[in-house]
Amino acid sequence: MNNGCMIDLRTPGELDAMRPAGRFVASVLEATRAASVPGANLLEIDALAHRMITAARAESCYIDYHPSFGASPFGKVICTSVNDAVLHGLPHDYRLAKGDLLSLDFAAKVDGWVSDSAVSFVVGGDESPQDHALIATVEEALARGIAAAQPGGRLGDISAAIGEVAHAAGYSVNLQFGGHGVGTEMHGDPHVPNDGRAGRGFPLRPGLVIAIEPWLMVGTDEIYTDDDGWTLRSADGSRTAHVEHTVAITPDGPLVLTARG
Repeated sequence: MNNGCMIDLRTPGELDAMRPAGRFVASVLEATRAASVPGANLLEIDALAHRMITAARAESCYIDYHPSFGASPFGKVICTSVNDAVLHGLPHDYRLAKGDLLSLDFAAKVDGWVSDSAVSFVVGGDESPQDHALIATVEEALARGIAAAQPGGRLGDISAAIGEVAHAAGYSVNLQFGGHGVGTEMHGDPHVPNDGRAGRGFPLRPGLVIAIEPWLMVGTDEIYTDDDGWTLRSADGSRTAHVEHTVAITPDGPLVLTARG
């Protein structure tokens, strides 16, 4: 049962064709992270990503993106979420300060195939113990979620693995936004919640490609939308972090298409 969802399974040849998009998305996140130093403007980071898209003859998944929850087309090519912003951070005229907690989320299409990935880090490199714990938790949740993406398993195995890490570290989990299917479009079925029960949900079959994306907030599981109509912030103003990889299920286990480094 897929409850009416349209879920595509990719052939080995199609998975090979998706690899360039994954490599490109990884390269843009590496470049924009390196450029995210104290004093850098969020609009400069967006412009760098835009130049890389143009040079690669890729397509932005964000600039014309206008889902029901967005106030208008996004208009930029990368999400830059700072401190209490956790998702969909709209780049604006803001200069990063040492100690800011920044999440970069980027998706692009190369030769008709999409990849999507995100990273969180502290600008300038100095992490408070709280920031270190938060980032370490979302990264561990992502690693555990990927490890659970095994052929023959269920989607709930991934959700349960993520949620287990979050709850063990003392965080609550928001289920309004989560991972998703990836293919010729950025968002597709199935939805991948960041908490759930193992052994439940859609079967994990070879050829399934999903974005796995844990995100957490220090003091709450509630969010609100900023006046810009896009940026989602923690309801209590606490710090946030978000990480993501595009992952293919293969007969040999999970394949991370957006691996960096």
